[in-house]
Amino acid sequence: MKKANQLLIFLALLFVAALPMEAQRVMVLSIDEEIDATAWRHTRRAIDETVGAQPPFDLFVVKLNTYGGAVDMADSIRTALVKLPVPTVAFVDHNAASAGALIVLACDSAYMAPGSSIGAATVVNGQGEPMPQKFQSYWTTVMRSTATAHGKYVVDGDSVARWRRDPDLAADMVNPDKASSFTTEEAIAAGLVDGSATSVREILDDLGMPDAQIVEFQPSFTDVLMGFFASAAVRAVLIMLILGGLYMEMHTAGLGFAGAVATVATILYFMPMVVTGTLAPWVVLLFILGVVLLALEIFVIPGFGIAGIGGILAIIVALLGAMVQPDSIEGFSLSSIVKPVGTLMVGIGLAGVGVLLLTSKYGPKKLRNAAALTTELSSHHGFVGVDMAPESIVGKKGVAATELRPAGKVEIHGQVYDAVSVGMFIKRGTGVKVVRYEAAQIYVEPENEKF
Repeated sequence: MKKANQLLIFLALLFVAALPMEAQRVMVLSIDEEIDATAWRHTRRAIDETVGAQPPFDLFVVKLNTYGGAVDMADSIRTALVKLPVPTVAFVDHNAASAGALIVLACDSAYMAPGSSIGAATVVNGQGEPMPQKFQSYWTTVMRSTATAHGKYVVDGDSVARWRRDPDLAADMVNPDKASSFTTEEAIAAGLVDGSATSVREILDDLGMPDAQIVEFQPSFTDVLMGFFASAAVRAVLIMLILGGLYMEMHTAGLGFAGAVATVATILYFMPMVVTGTLAPWVVLLFILGVVLLALEIFVIPGFGIAGIGGILAIIVALLGAMVQPDSIEGFSLSSIVKPVGTLMVGIGLAGVGVLLLTSKYGPKKLRNAAALTTELSSHHGFVGVDMAPESIVGKKGVAATELRPAGKVEIHGQVYDAVSVGMFIKRGTGVKVVRYEAAQIYVEPENEKF
């Protein structure tokens, strides 16, 4: 009986050993362009997929080829990587400059492809000039704290603990006098990275994960769509539709289509910033204020004045403010403003050209008819034209050509007019003065008399 139990246990262990082991899985996120809100959105999505999978992925790899970008977005990525419960690896596949270097420091391990470079993290303004010392000092602290987050280690046979990532080297990348950059060999020798590799598979071999399954992060349709609407060219077109639609709605009677176009364009314009969480509340409030002022100008206040001008300016500033994002720790630099301003100007220009074309003789006939008064007020339909020429004699003096009881005729500068007395009857030959002209009728009063 005892031998039979032992045999069953042996067979059970043999069966378990024969079961295929679940392969390790590795998530790979590629950042190949400027580090911006889109890169941050992709990072968040990739991290959510990594930790949300059942079971979670075993490794998170960030494959970098970037010259940097918005440091606020890079700092958000850095924070997410440091807090990620899954081990992280940075793979510099050619470049990791400026903000890209911070992301490399945030990962648990780092590898560089031969011929790659890392560093040059000095804080600069829009002209490429170093910012004042207080900004360099702050960013140096960020780089140092990121490097020290990986702790220290003790080399076999040595009693001195060393930083796994040297914070002094990280600080030298920021120092304007040094702005240190490292080749692959230099970075390995300095201990900034763990080794050289030509591919993610080679890195996994070095980490003892030769059979791991590699999963490349693929942006969803929503991610691609948000990136499309966030592009400068599409934004310019949307600005054209917003401003052009508002203009046509203001100047066209009963043309609701223009307002609908402007509304849809507004939603598409702000949507990427709402999704990525980069839309400032003041931008929304300013845009709403602009729309309210325009509505007051159209439906409440006659003519076109301060409310209309203020509404247009508020909308334009809101559209610009939504595009401008800080690209360094001091906030907004010239480089962060030039491109949005250029996009805005292109959009305004396109709106102007579009309005001119649509309302000209070359534009759609239906739209021209809606934008202009085309109904003929002819006498055939009972309309009578009013001659406004006599309005020019208001204030002129003449003489009563007939008695005015109260209607009659007056002679003004040798020309006879039908007239009505505004007071007492006027005798023929009495001097008169024209006091007003309304409803195609001249009104007079005796000269030098007031009633």
